[in-house]
Amino acid sequence: MAKRMLKFVTHPQILPEKRSAEERRQDFGEIYQGFALSRAEEQSSRCSQCGIPFCSVHCPLGNDIPDWLKLTAENRLQEAYEISSATNTFPEICGRICPQDRLCEGNCVIQKDFKSVTIGAVERFITENAFENGWVEPRTPLHELGLSVGIVGSGPAGLACAERLRSRGYEVHVYERQDRVGGLLTYGIPSFKLEKHVVARRHKILEEQGIIFHLSTAIGEGDISLNDLRTRHNAVFLATGVYRSRAIDVPGANLSGVVDAIDFLMASNRRGYNEDPKEDTALHAKDRRVIVIGGGDTAMDCVRTSIRQGAKEVVCVYRRDRENMPGSRQEVYNAEEEGAQFEWLAAPEEFVGDAQGVKAVRVQKMRLSAPDMSGRRSIEGTGETTLLEADLVIRALGFEPENIPEIWNQPDLAVTQWGTLSVPPGGFQTSAPGVFAGGDIVRGASLVVWAIKDGRDAADAIHKSLTKDHMLEAAE
Repeated sequence: MAKRMLKFVTHPQILPEKRSAEERRQDFGEIYQGFALSRAEEQSSRCSQCGIPFCSVHCPLGNDIPDWLKLTAENRLQEAYEISSATNTFPEICGRICPQDRLCEGNCVIQKDFKSVTIGAVERFITENAFENGWVEPRTPLHELGLSVGIVGSGPAGLACAERLRSRGYEVHVYERQDRVGGLLTYGIPSFKLEKHVVARRHKILEEQGIIFHLSTAIGEGDISLNDLRTRHNAVFLATGVYRSRAIDVPGANLSGVVDAIDFLMASNRRGYNEDPKEDTALHAKDRRVIVIGGGDTAMDCVRTSIRQGAKEVVCVYRRDRENMPGSRQEVYNAEEEGAQFEWLAAPEEFVGDAQGVKAVRVQKMRLSAPDMSGRRSIEGTGETTLLEADLVIRALGFEPENIPEIWNQPDLAVTQWGTLSVPPGGFQTSAPGVFAGGDIVRGASLVVWAIKDGRDAADAIHKSLTKDHMLEAAE
């Protein structure tokens, strides 16, 4: 092992090559270039192969990261892909958009003195190399079970659940209200982080696996009711995600030019498909002074999208400081490189405007105070205010679930105090018989990697339930 690994003492961390800020401001292409084979082998060899792999421990999927790093360093790339894909349904997506600085890489044991292993970049290399060599194939079942499952939503949770169930022999139908597969992978995350051909490529493999997709099909809103699905299928999995933007209760919140992040991002992604979104002008940043409210990854997506659309200036307003923001620090650094400005410790107090729309945002300066019960430092206003000019304000304060029981006329679907669907701790069965749920609609707005885990685990729970109910022999 010492010959191939433990080279963090002789080989420095080298990140994937990144396009210049000036170049990437001009388009929506991914900003990072993939590793070449020699670089992937070199960077993998920096792994310390520690006895307790904290990278794996802090990966929601429990990926066997040290194993596929060692296999990559030894140029055993097909084996590396097999290990990687055994625990992750979509490693090509996680390698691109997972916040590795907060998960695997952020917990690499060598990072303090030698900087972490570039796990995400190697994961992306392994999977792209597998696609190039034809190693990524649909996992078709050995035999059919004669049972069907309906899945509502084609985001990462729904797709992960569908893939796992289909591989076991279930007939799987996925119902998606949009006209393309992927949920927020397609219409929420900008292409400079995840180019859409990556999602389309995976969609094709899932179709080849035998999964049946029903696009432009809204459940519970006129097309098909949840009761219809419960009649058609032996089980139903709800993976609708959360799309309702969290409101901000300040004067002027209803002014023209104050928009929600999801509407802004979806309009931008639809333009990428050469579609013409409604209210195109209202949801475009060109030649406008843009203020983005929020400090998470969605806020950074809005900031960096605005820059690419040709905004006159872009300012991100966040109520805490840089060290206490919830989003990826790498995203903040990339945004600053591209020309974004940040107003730290500032909270909107009023949106100022007239009948023509928003003209400015009055923000109050904040300061950090003692930690609250969660350990996070709370904030308080200083009384000092300032006025920031704006023609477009984007609210990126997170997402909340829609009221599914009311919208779908399903009063037997229990919800939590936060409006998410209620399931037992560690489980996926809702209060409605035969109806399971997972992903953001259960845990609230979260990471793609957690949605993938929920989808995989929900598939296991559904399989166990149907196996028991129909007295089938478990099919792995």
